[in-house]
Amino acid sequence: MIDARDDNGELPVEPSEHEFASALSILNADGDQPKLLVPAVVGTRPEAIKMLPVILAMKQSELVEPIVVSTGQHHHMVEEIFEEAEIGTHVHLWAGADRASLTERVSTVMRRFNDFLLEWFGPRPSDDDVAGEILAGRYPAAVLVHGDTSSAMSAALAAFHMRIPVMHVEAGLRTGGSILSPFPEELNRQVITCIATMHFAPTFTNLENLVRENVPVGQIFVTGNTGIDALRWAAGLQTPFVDDSVQALVDDPSKRIVVVTAHRRENWGEGLKSIAEGVGRLADRFEDVHFVVPLHPNPRVREELGTPLASRTNVLLTEPLEYTSFARLLGRCDLVITDSGGIQEEAPSLNKPVLVMRDSTERGEGVDAGTLLLVGTDPTQIEDEAAKLLSDPAAYAAVAGATNPYGDGFAAERIVSAMEFLLTGKSPPVPFGSGFNRREIGAASGLHLREYLERVTGDESTSSEHAELDAREQFASGSWPP
Repeated sequence: MIDARDDNGELPVEPSEHEFASALSILNADGDQPKLLVPAVVGTRPEAIKMLPVILAMKQSELVEPIVVSTGQHHHMVEEIFEEAEIGTHVHLWAGADRASLTERVSTVMRRFNDFLLEWFGPRPSDDDVAGEILAGRYPAAVLVHGDTSSAMSAALAAFHMRIPVMHVEAGLRTGGSILSPFPEELNRQVITCIATMHFAPTFTNLENLVRENVPVGQIFVTGNTGIDALRWAAGLQTPFVDDSVQALVDDPSKRIVVVTAHRRENWGEGLKSIAEGVGRLADRFEDVHFVVPLHPNPRVREELGTPLASRTNVLLTEPLEYTSFARLLGRCDLVITDSGGIQEEAPSLNKPVLVMRDSTERGEGVDAGTLLLVGTDPTQIEDEAAKLLSDPAAYAAVAGATNPYGDGFAAERIVSAMEFLLTGKSPPVPFGSGFNRREIGAASGLHLREYLERVTGDESTSSEHAELDAREQFASGSWPP
């Protein structure tokens, strides 16, 4: 285990105390008011991806200054992502020991994040003085955490103990089942909900989840998902691939590509073995399709998923891709098979069908919208659903053409605007989405709104028959999949 403490057991401060004193004096563009300091905590690669646009938006703000804190859970992958965006990490907690138990990781992040807060800012000022210290830029206005990782939960709890407000990005996701699935993420996100004072919910469904748990609706703001913001940024970079084999596939427009990712803890063991069997069957059945499998660094995942697939010539096992490279691969592929949470939101924004290898998902909006299909880890179901999408142009078009319910690329701007509104009371931001659900209203009214719209407008472009005909014409002409 790499320990950041010196011989006296103290956590070293990065940057130095002198540099930090200078940082505290950062002024806004008018030179009148110190910026309010907000530590933004990142532990894993997905957190870095989704916090990246928020950090960039905070850096452009005249009122808020981010302090980027890396817990070290996925140290190298986080640094790679931040380097692409020229984001510097201010503090490293080095809590990322490979073989650390969850309890060890949680306790280490809590202790070291607490040490960082004390060493940089000192004990919490008195109730009479705390507002003045925050406005003077000498004490954190809030701590920003993301999602459902153990790093996020630990930092949120440590901030709560210091009585620093916690703001939660990607709040309100729920599977609706046991707190053991996904493990430990489902419990982590619920714990953060209990702690947070501001909840940035990606969708109105997430807002509903929070309201059901008695979170006051006035503490929730619907933003869309920051992962879509990040994807828009990354997709335009056209980052070259380190793996020449992946580069060759992407550069050849005649190749059909399926991207497969699997790593979630609840799938370890029989789940990953079943996933490997299902993907193997597909590879044998569709010899002209190439399956790209970026392998998670975890040795168990590599053994259970990678080893059974290694002998197939149309399966390409590769190292984890940098985020910008992976975004490019998503844009080029034809189908995604995954147990990842973030990819369930990202791939549909690029019109890619997604098969979700989990029994339940906290992203139910995608299932309702038709952008996601739940297949679990049963190899037969994985094979059958993927084969249908790879063989049937109408089925492919129905999923690929569904509207992504997760965001429009401006979630980070909404989050920072909401933070600025909290501070100034001026110019409230507009939430993402319409604020109501057409499908639910239609069901309650006994109407099929798509067919109703066609009758009112005479526009058949939304009809399933039209979509099927269009897809079959593309298939016949050789232009399908897109």
